[in-house]
Amino acid sequence: MSDLTVQFLPLPHGADLPVPAYQSAHAAAMDLHAAVSTPVVIEPGAIALVGCGFAMALPEGYEAQVRPRSGLASRHGVTVVNTPGTIDADYRGEVKVALINLGQAAVTIERGMRIAQMVVAPVTRATWETVTELPASDRGDGGFGSTG
Repeated sequence: MSDLTVQFLPLPHGADLPVPAYQSAHAAAMDLHAAVSTPVVIEPGAIALVGCGFAMALPEGYEAQVRPRSGLASRHGVTVVNTPGTIDADYRGEVKVALINLGQAAVTIERGMRIAQMVVAPVTRATWETVTELPASDRGDGGFGSTG
């Protein structure tokens, strides 16, 4: 495990909120907090874009992946719509989370609530090589459900 420095800019509406942080010694993700001025009610089936009150500058060659928090998902059915959401190294705007309520009851998001988690990870950039034939494999072109 290696450390990486990410530049963190608290925005005025999130200045009093915690910096994203790991909640245990071996956690892979940091918790993100809601920077809402008033509670946001997410009705069943509805989507809410919730700001986290900060911007950041990831080092070149890295991305941040925004993922659901297991507690919100398992207890209330609230998850991240575009999971994992990707934050690119050249993005400088506010970090926001698109939450969807897949549960049966409305869920209220309050200021400072932990709403998602974020993993900072290295990026591999691919190049394409156009070919006339692909190498054979045991699986071949078997798709969904083809391996059992």
